[in-house]
Amino acid sequence: MALSVEVSELMEHFQWLTESQSELEPNSDTHQAVSEEMADVLIYLLQLSDRLNIDIAQAANAKMTKNALKYPVEKFKGSSDKYDKK
Repeated sequence: MALSVEVSELMEHFQWLTESQSELEPNSDTHQAVSEEMADVLIYLLQLSDRLNIDIAQAANAKMTKNALKYPVEKFKGSSDKYDKK
């Protein structure tokens, strides 16, 4: 549950912004705050993966491979359609 709270705190920084507004200046206070929230999310995620004995880097690589097969670039680039709608 703490992970969810930290993700929510991260999302608060972007909730009402347009895509262009969400591009943060590296020297801004918001950039620093977002950096800290991202660190909190990562810490909780790493703690959870450790408790569940999941190699998070391996899991991420496996998921990216699965997604590449499920969503081929030539078929889905520029589209938000779900895989079963194409």
